[in-house]
This record gives sequence, structure tokens and C-alpha cells, in this order.
Amino acid sequence: MKPFVIVLFLLLAATPFLGCQKKYDAKSAFKMSLSSEPPTLDWSLATDNVSIRVIENLMEGLAEYDKNLRPIPAIAKRWEISPNGLTYLFHLRDDVYWTDGKQVTAHDFEYSWKRLLNPLTASEYAYFLYDIKNATEYNSGEIQDSTEVGVKAIDNNTLRVTLKKPAVYFPSITTFTATFPQRKDLIERYQERWTEPAHLVVCGPFRLTEWRHEYRLILTANNGYYGGRPPLDQLIFYIVEEDTTALALYETGDLDRVGLPPLAIPYYRNHPDYRHGPFLRGYYYGFNVKRSPFNNAKVRQAFSMAIHRGEFPAILQGGETPATSWIAEGLLGYNPKIGIRFNPPEARRLLAEAGYPDGKGLPPITLAFNTDPTNRLIAENIQAQWKKHLGIEVLLDNMEWKVYLKRLKEDTPQIFRLGWGADYPDPDNFMNLFTSASGNNNTHWENTVYDRLIADAASEQNEEKRIALYNQAQRILTETDVPIMPLFFSAQNLLIKPSIEALEINAMDLLYLKRVRKR
Repeated sequence: MKPFVIVLFLLLAATPFLGCQKKYDAKSAFKMSLSSEPPTLDWSLATDNVSIRVIENLMEGLAEYDKNLRPIPAIAKRWEISPNGLTYLFHLRDDVYWTDGKQVTAHDFEYSWKRLLNPLTASEYAYFLYDIKNATEYNSGEIQDSTEVGVKAIDNNTLRVTLKKPAVYFPSITTFTATFPQRKDLIERYQERWTEPAHLVVCGPFRLTEWRHEYRLILTANNGYYGGRPPLDQLIFYIVEEDTTALALYETGDLDRVGLPPLAIPYYRNHPDYRHGPFLRGYYYGFNVKRSPFNNAKVRQAFSMAIHRGEFPAILQGGETPATSWIAEGLLGYNPKIGIRFNPPEARRLLAEAGYPDGKGLPPITLAFNTDPTNRLIAENIQAQWKKHLGIEVLLDNMEWKVYLKRLKEDTPQIFRLGWGADYPDPDNFMNLFTSASGNNNTHWENTVYDRLIADAASEQNEEKRIALYNQAQRILTETDVPIMPLFFSAQNLLIKPSIEALEINAMDLLYLKRVRKR
């Protein structure tokens, strides 16, 4: 018997804890796992895919994506763009209601966007709205008066947005969770407790009815949803940290959808439930450029140059693509010719030139990552590669997800692991991540030339010129300054029960469950 099958058998025998509690009708509930407890359900603060997975089924925004990942009207029934590309008028539907019966208005959007930008909110996604007039100045504290920000509810059904420069991707921004409407009255009344099930008021296809921390969340169909009641009665999200445990629960029928861990992919590749798809997601290691020895660009270049990225598809076995550049495959500006190539002799020369011949004199180095079998596989592989090619001992430090996120912000490790999946299908979403204004840039790296290139590319209408700008920026990011080391672009490898219908796989891993049915 294959080793993986033996492990799965043991897990199946030891995993009765969900099956004994089936008080929900299996025909009306869709069950899946989350890899951790959601750090927050406040969509002004949520930055991780676990929290966003839940929020995107509780709420909706001005727009959503169609099957081809193009923004189409949602709460906004239509929008108009001025000839100079600087003013958007979003005309809202008048039949969208919160679950407490109040109508969703343009004022809810104005409040939400200005709360996102308010420096007191400390949102890492505030920079998403920096294309708006005076948004950057308000978020930085340079402007105190929020009425000067270019977002204004003209009336209950009309939202006017004024940009400081054209942004070709702006309608896509309005599909993202951080831009969803919010209720000022409830947030001010309940403060940090406003997202608890007893207080949370939503306008999406489902509402939160149970949150048993570290165990499960239950979302129940919203009968008043403007798009019609979803076919499913409930979504049940179980907190399952181990991929192999989740797979065992899928085999016992306790889950309807599961992601496959690397060791399981070969075994399940020919299974009738197996689904494979592209994924606009990059996996990278970042440097804290303020901490020695990675405050030296030559050291960062050497570490990147000592990694043979071609090994990752072999150990992950899921169709991943090795990456030296950062814009994801499938997006405008993808250029696999950009980036540092594997070259151990040159890496050793750079390290010596930086003052560390054969690694001598380097301070202790630690690579940090959040607990996950895939992350450990990658970390152990790179640890071995740096030992082999540079003669350097690197310590590994893994942490639970919430602890890890806090550590990134409060005491950023020398080297850390992160991934980035597209929030909107445009290269700006990947490249803007590492601008000096980005709240998601944990490298502490700043480069004014890079910032200017990204700003120029955002408003460039000509595709060839836009690609040229991104090529310049990617070379700074991955060849010259090297605050990050791109490693690979991910792929989706899933099992989905045949009883599940209308569950679409898309390259952004959006999981809109409002149309899903269960036979």
C-alpha cells in the first residue's frame, strides 16, 4: 500500500468528530474547511484569504466578476465614466437591503471607503483607494477633513468618485471586499464587536448565524437577498488546520470541497472528483531590508541566486510554474525572462563581495513561515539549497497564522514567506503591493523610482507602453534591489463532490457560493 494511502487510512479512523454531529440536512448545506480561524470579519481590516473567503459570501459591492473575470454591475446597476477618466458615477439599485431591513445606500459606501482611508482604522488595504483624489493625503494625516476626499454620496442611489489620475482597472477595485458598504450606526454602537453574529448586519446572499471560535462558522441563506434566495440553505466552514485532516473529512463525506496537499495529488489525479485549474497567485519569500545582513542588496541577490526554482514543481506536484519575476502568469506584463537566475558561483561571489566570503561573518539567519505542510516542504528545500550552494545554516521558525500575521507587522523576521492572490485581475494588483505606500509591503523597502513607474503604469492606456513600464519595475524588484524572491506561481488542485453543481473554478479562486446547488 502506498505511504500516503496508509496515512489517509489512519486519519479516517481517527476523525469522527464531525460525522457524529450531523444535525444539518446534507442536501441543503455546503461544507468546506478553512485552514485557520478567520483573524477578522471586519472587511476594512481583513487581509488574509481565510477571512475574505467568508466575507465574500456575506457581502457584495458595487461590482462583481463574471465568468471571464470582468467587472459587471452588482449593487451598482450601472456606472458612467467622464471623458477624461477622472470621474465615476455609480448608480445603485434601489432594491438592496441589509438583513435588518434598511436599504443599502450610497452613504454606506461613502462611509466604508472613508473608514478604510481613516488613519485611525489602520487598514493595510487603504492604499487600494489611493487613486482617489486626496485619499493618500487623508490616509497619511496630511488632510484632516474627510469631505475633501473624492468620494461623495450625491443621494441615496448615486455615488460620485473623483480620481486624481485615470486608473484603467478602477471598476475592478469595486469588486473587492475592502470596498463593500458598511453601517456607520452599527459600527459606532458595537465598536470592535460589530462583526459578532448577534450584531453583524449584511447585504449579501448569506448571513452569519454561528461562529464557534476555532471550530466552525455557519452562514445561512439570506431570504431578502436582492438576487434571490440562494439554492443552498447553509454554508458550513469548519476550522481544519491540517490539509491531510481536511482530506480525510472529505473522504468521510463531512466536506464537499477540499484542496489537495502535495503528497496527495499524484494519488488523486485520476479521481473523478479531481479538479485542476490556473491560479493568479504568486508565492514568494520577502526580506526585511532593515535587518542585517539583508540591508545589503548584494546579500539579497546572492540568496535569490542560490535557489533552483525548478525543484518546486517536482516536490509540490500540482502544476506550479517556477517564477523569477512577479507579475503572475495570465496577466498583462507577465515576463518569465525577468528575474535572477540560478547561479551558485555568482551567488558566492556576491556574498564575498558583500563582506561574507563562504558565509563567514553572517549573523544567525532565520526563515519564518506560517504552519502548513506545503510551506514546510518549501522551507526545508530552500534551507537545504542555501546550505549546499552557499554553505549557510538557516534556522526555520513556523507559527500559527494569527501569530504569524502579528509578527510580520510588529517584528518582521529577516526572511518571511507570503503569497499573493489577485484581488483584481490586473498587474497593478501585484506590483502595487511593494510600493512604499502599501500596507501589505512587509519588506520595509522603499524605492521612489519603482513607485513612480507603478503610478505611471496605472494610468497608461497603451498596452505596449504599460508593459514596458512594468518590465522596468519588475527588474528593480527582482533583479536590482531584490526585496523579495519570487518562487513559483500556484495552481489549484481540488476535490469537489459530484453532488455539487454550479461551483465554478476561476483563476482568482473566488468562491461565489450564491448560485451553487447540491443534488
